[in-house]
Amino acid sequence: MFLFHLVHKLLSHNSTSRFWLLGVFLAIFFSLTQWAIVPSQAAETIKLMVFGDSLSAGYGLPKSDSFTTRLTQALKQSGVNVQVVASSVSGDTTSGGKARLAWALADKPDAILLELGANDGLRGIEPTLSRANLKNILQRLQRSGTRVLLAGMRAPPNLGKEYASEFNRIYPELAARFKIPLYPFFLDGVVARPEMNQADGIHPNPRGVDEIVKRILPMVVKLVR
Repeated sequence: MFLFHLVHKLLSHNSTSRFWLLGVFLAIFFSLTQWAIVPSQAAETIKLMVFGDSLSAGYGLPKSDSFTTRLTQALKQSGVNVQVVASSVSGDTTSGGKARLAWALADKPDAILLELGANDGLRGIEPTLSRANLKNILQRLQRSGTRVLLAGMRAPPNLGKEYASEFNRIYPELAARFKIPLYPFFLDGVVARPEMNQADGIHPNPRGVDEIVKRILPMVVKLVR
């Protein structure tokens, strides 16, 4: 109603008054427009799902020290408005991830950090099967329109050079095929460093989790932004 009367005055006053009132009208209009739009933009939250195995599930650690919790904290400190959904299962293989993907996608994530394959390597699963499972997962994520950051894994050295060579090629080749970002090695900076791992020498301790988060954070931020 106020704006209606203001427009009426614009039409009834002399040119000088019209110019002044026009400025007032435009200032009020743009202020109301910003007031209406900015809150809705600020309220928008990206849902990021961490879909993996014990390495991202926080095996052997209190929840406060898990990868998902520490990643959430790091993203908030970076000023990113993200809801991180924990969807990692200890002991999961690429076959297990493939089997439960539909259930996970029911949560409708905007983006997924895909971290699977460590247990395939530990169990000596045939790399062609691991590749096929990850390919299936990525195809389904692509069809759903979900953005993906693929976290790579490396085969244990005790399985031989031939196995390691075939296994380690899986992640860069799939990332190139699906044109998605690749974090080359999820345990980069942590593997084979006793001070970064729990007593089993496999799973990161709180210090190791912090190291992983620090290294992968820039790519996660880029994914969700």
